Amino acid sequence: MNSIINFLFSILVFNPFYQFRTPMKKYSRLTIIFLLFMSCSQESKVLYQNQEFTLFEDRVVQGENVAEVISPTHLKSNYKSPASETYSRLIQFKFSINEKDNELPVGQNHWVVIGEETSTLIEFGKTPEAVPEESGIFLETNRSYTFQLDASSVLKQFEDQGYYEAFDGSRIAKEDFKGFYLAGGSEPMTWDFVNLDLQGLKMQPTEDPNIYQLTLTLNPFDPEDYKEKEWKPTVDVSAKPTYRSDQPIVDALFNLSLEEAILNIEPDSTLRTGAKWGGVWTRDVSYSILLAFAYHEPEVAKISLRRKVKRNRIIQDTGSGGAWPVSSDRTTWSLAAWEIYKTTGDQAWLREAYQVIKNTLDDDLKVLRSEATGMYRGESSFLDWREQTYPKWMSNMDIYVSENLGTNVVHYQAHVILVEMAKILGEPFEEYENRAQEIKRGINEYLWMDDKGYYAQFVYGRSSLNLSPRYEALGEALAILFDVADEEQANSIIAKSPLTAFGATCIYPQIPGIPPYHNNGIWPFVQSYWNLAAAKAGNEEVLTHGLAAIYRAAGLFLTNYENFVAESGDFLGTEINSHRMLWSMAGNLAMVHRVFMGISFERDGIRFQPVVPQVYAGVKTLSNFKYRDAVLNITVEGFGNEISSVFLDGTEAEEASLPADLSGTHEVKITLSNKSFGEGINLVENRFTLPTPLASLSGSILSWEPIEGAMQYRLYKDGDLMEEMTTNKYEITDDGVAEFKVTAVDGAGYESFSSEPITFMGKTEVMQQELEKHARKADYPYINYTGNGFIEVSNAENRVVEVPVNASAEGTYLMDLRYSNGTGPWNTDNNCAIRSLYVNDEYVGSLVFPQRGTDEWSDWGFSNSYKVKLRQGKNLIKLQFDDWNINMDVEINQAMLDHIRLIKL
Repeated sequence: MNSIINFLFSILVFNPFYQFRTPMKKYSRLTIIFLLFMSCSQESKVLYQNQEFTLFEDRVVQGENVAEVISPTHLKSNYKSPASETYSRLIQFKFSINEKDNELPVGQNHWVVIGEETSTLIEFGKTPEAVPEESGIFLETNRSYTFQLDASSVLKQFEDQGYYEAFDGSRIAKEDFKGFYLAGGSEPMTWDFVNLDLQGLKMQPTEDPNIYQLTLTLNPFDPEDYKEKEWKPTVDVSAKPTYRSDQPIVDALFNLSLEEAILNIEPDSTLRTGAKWGGVWTRDVSYSILLAFAYHEPEVAKISLRRKVKRNRIIQDTGSGGAWPVSSDRTTWSLAAWEIYKTTGDQAWLREAYQVIKNTLDDDLKVLRSEATGMYRGESSFLDWREQTYPKWMSNMDIYVSENLGTNVVHYQAHVILVEMAKILGEPFEEYENRAQEIKRGINEYLWMDDKGYYAQFVYGRSSLNLSPRYEALGEALAILFDVADEEQANSIIAKSPLTAFGATCIYPQIPGIPPYHNNGIWPFVQSYWNLAAAKAGNEEVLTHGLAAIYRAAGLFLTNYENFVAESGDFLGTEINSHRMLWSMAGNLAMVHRVFMGISFERDGIRFQPVVPQVYAGVKTLSNFKYRDAVLNITVEGFGNEISSVFLDGTEAEEASLPADLSGTHEVKITLSNKSFGEGINLVENRFTLPTPLASLSGSILSWEPIEGAMQYRLYKDGDLMEEMTTNKYEITDDGVAEFKVTAVDGAGYESFSSEPITFMGKTEVMQQELEKHARKADYPYINYTGNGFIEVSNAENRVVEVPVNASAEGTYLMDLRYSNGTGPWNTDNNCAIRSLYVNDEYVGSLVFPQRGTDEWSDWGFSNSYKVKLRQGKNLIKLQFDDWNINMDVEINQAMLDHIRLIKL
């Protein structure tokens, strides 16, 4: 009956002209209204409804899927994933050498319509025919299929010349060859190239040495995902706070999250990341502690944070290209450490955390700060899967060069926190206060978009950077919560940011050809921060939508999953997922504590500012809430975001706050004004941009492949928009050095990622300094270098390399280094090599040499670049291993350096 009511209601709301037909009768709209009225007379209150689902006060309804609250400690759900029902017979895929996207250009894929049990023999690198239209016929479950690869062209080049040259000019040395792999968008395949081996997608040799094959089970189906389920507690949560309200769905999901939080405490008293993932991860645990565990489990939170400290500095977890400084959001640790102090008042912890944060920020200043913007470089905070949020051409070096919204807001807040800690401890703070303001100015100057009313995702490029105008949910939310955005900006962000039916997507619009995870995905912990920002900005409409996004997913799935697909709301279909996810349950708990009860912790006490949408009106009680030496029983009545009265132990109080030195048990009663608050929401369809253009340079002609659906192209020169055009060709008429990029714009005005930057040299002078002439030549059998060899740098080898340069003219030069780093894979580990660059004894910045593939020492690329001043005649370039160049591994900081490149600007 519930699903029928939901269906009828959706007809009336979203299609008022619909006539409902059965084989026996035709029902008019008035008849439907009558039936709906009679049914609803016995229905519970609707908290939120759209065309996809309805959230009632005691259940969730999404089509035929229903989750019901039996009691505050008992939930039932019949949710069935739709993933296997719409699995296409049309399969797109690519082959890969060494788990890299190196067979075909972006946008070109092999394809097959599954019919027989084995594919035809497909030649590596051969241009495929155009992909046909979808047939609308779906594949049966658990279908076995064999893919066949003809690798003869690759193996022949290995034998003839010692390497294979890919379509983009990159070379894979025979000595570096590890295997052929299969990548694709249909499960169990993945487009995550760097994890193909882990996913069992390595092609296997056959009797014919040129032929490889792999048999997969397509459209995998697990009956467990289709059974009706229920939740009842399995552990005792009586020592934890108790929450009761007039919305049973919220009460039950609060209790479910409390239990999952207890289950995620390991025997060593650390917080487990998720049911499927053990261990402590810096950003996961930090965002979770800030949301909930600083007050739910302060001692466990401390132990967990201490696990993420090394050399009295915060650890950046394994990440793109060898972790820090490519990934640079380790400062999330600061957010958690400060929240623990505010909830506990522990002075010893404050002193301990202060020194760790100070050391970390001092290193980050040297390695991450951009002289041009005042912002800090590095990967998007938590969005640490390269292809999920960056264009495919971006290497880990390119990610290091980019400057991201969320990561910079975290760096800003880390400095603010250090200032507050220093003031309490009587330490100097002015320098860090100035740094914080510089970061904040940079964010607002370089990332704010007046035309959209919210911040841009990041700036990116190589020697010159331009905006990626995508929305990035976590960064936008944190900018509001940490006051990087002023009040006017905050209201604009909340009202104008694009939101989809199932919630706030991590980014918007989505990237085409990339499967759901960060891209085309919704993460409950991000949604939680977005909800906190909506509450702070005072937007009831957006908050109501956001609360429904969290409660729909947790209710139907009966657990706090890490993510779900933006288009379907399903937990199946993303690249990786886990139930009982730490930051998701923390977000669920935070909706009660930080939104409905309005709890915030200050240096000198606890403050209350409840925010309750009208549909959630009623009486709410949070009992047995422990704050330092006090136990609080808190009641909130009514709705709105304005307080009309506050009573402490039966006596009216002037303010909704309590001092930090309060002790004993106390009753707090807050009555709200029963006034609705701000509105304005930008609900949109989930959209994808056009593909990234593939540009090339021939002489002075810059051209790119036409993109279907492009209304225009935008040409950028040195990071600035130069021209909007409808043709796919441009003639460069000047002789100077310039960096060009092009984007494609669709009919709705959404802009794709830019093409890979192309540097036009003109008639400029290019100097190449072979490093083996200035330091001991390395004795390794690697190939593809220039000159007569290369040098090694490591903790012990060539800690200082001095290179004299004789410049024909004074001026500015663009400088980078050609290098290789085979100490680890592209996507993980922690061995990014780092060196300080000095020019004529002045510190310029850090040169970063990220990992390029495990044991792939003949795979060469370029470091980040700097614009350096050279005088006419003699100059000295120095590469030095300084204390702030120590990476996360500490023991391995190794790279091979080929030559220095200097381009006269």
